[in-house]
Amino acid sequence: MKTIYLIRHCKAKGQEPDAELTLEGVAQAKSLSLFLLDKQIELIISSPFLRAVHSIKPFSELTNLSVNIDSRLSERVLSSVAMADWMDRLRESFHDTDLKLQGGESSSEAARRGMAVINELMDGGEHTIAVVSHGNLLALMIRNFKKDFGFDDWLAMKNPDVYELVLDTDKHSVKRIWK
Repeated sequence: MKTIYLIRHCKAKGQEPDAELTLEGVAQAKSLSLFLLDKQIELIISSPFLRAVHSIKPFSELTNLSVNIDSRLSERVLSSVAMADWMDRLRESFHDTDLKLQGGESSSEAARRGMAVINELMDGGEHTIAVVSHGNLLALMIRNFKKDFGFDDWLAMKNPDVYELVLDTDKHSVKRIWK
């Protein structure tokens, strides 16, 4: 059995890869570290985006666990061009998982790269793992285990947020545990 904590980063100053956490986000990261402390986490894997790394850094320092960077956990790019109706297009991408906008990746493509990380973790020796990423990608990954997880569920996600994914040989469960 494996338990994977799917963690959305804390509040950040922007969406760019090098966007720092806000002051509130820094405080959230400290709260997140205390929340995770009793979870017996053996491995941390994070998106390379600073907001993700800095969200898990206080926990890493408390537990002396290294933060392993995996670019497959980077946020999904919906499109490389600015769109006034991006929220509508994002909603549409939850229904049409093969929708691919200019310079972006489809929901299917993003889910595949995120799930490749999960599949590798299934074969690894660790039993309790923290995966730190971004809202859209995490929503698409969760959807692999909870088919009805959709746009409205993504919209309801917080910064930070934590979902507990329990994987067993014949069953799985996923639930939000961050309050």
